[in-house]
Amino acid sequence: MTDNSKKPRIVVLNTRAANVHSVEKALRKVGADPLVTSDPADIASADAVVLPGVGASDAVMRALNTLNMAESVKEFAASGKPLLCVCVGLQVLFDSSEEGELPGLGLVEGSVQLIPTGMKDKLGASMKVPHMGWNEVQFTGEESDRNPLFKGIPQGSHFYFVHSYRCVPDAQAEVAATAQYGVEVCAAVARGNVVGTQFHPEKSGEVGLQIYKNFLDLASANQE
Repeated sequence: MTDNSKKPRIVVLNTRAANVHSVEKALRKVGADPLVTSDPADIASADAVVLPGVGASDAVMRALNTLNMAESVKEFAASGKPLLCVCVGLQVLFDSSEEGELPGLGLVEGSVQLIPTGMKDKLGASMKVPHMGWNEVQFTGEESDRNPLFKGIPQGSHFYFVHSYRCVPDAQAEVAATAQYGVEVCAAVARGNVVGTQFHPEKSGEVGLQIYKNFLDLASANQE
């Protein structure tokens, strides 16, 4: 019988505009016992936090602001504890987005820009936006230099993407992984304890689950 009292407190933020159930299911599959919540008080007491998101950045930011979670997320990011942001959750880390009017959290300097339309692939076929489906991901630097969240994942692994906008960090050093879709797409950002993925780990099979397993390990280490 598992002693849940010893498990790290992992909080999944419910902004009412996110695939929280998929994230929760993935975390449970790797052995976590996550709490899905919209209560900012739960953020402060967490060992690790996941900010998922689907749809539009303004919808996520409006929810974070309305539910009084925006400042709590910023404070949590400053605590040094693991913060994982997925898809639109990654995009709202930035200062601004072409998709909406509301400012982002400003935890990563840079902007979010529309993927260019009208592009064609090597065979001359039109490339659709949104970018939807599996895509090869290249991690930057040597494996020994990677953020711990990406340890043990083979270079060139495929992850599942669904997005029309791409993140453009001001600091290239904060780009943790890239993918190609007509243009280079920032597939992941890492800034210390704050990590974001444009792809959906919870929809990416075993390699995606490995990211959540690594996240659980980081949360457990933080708990100690």
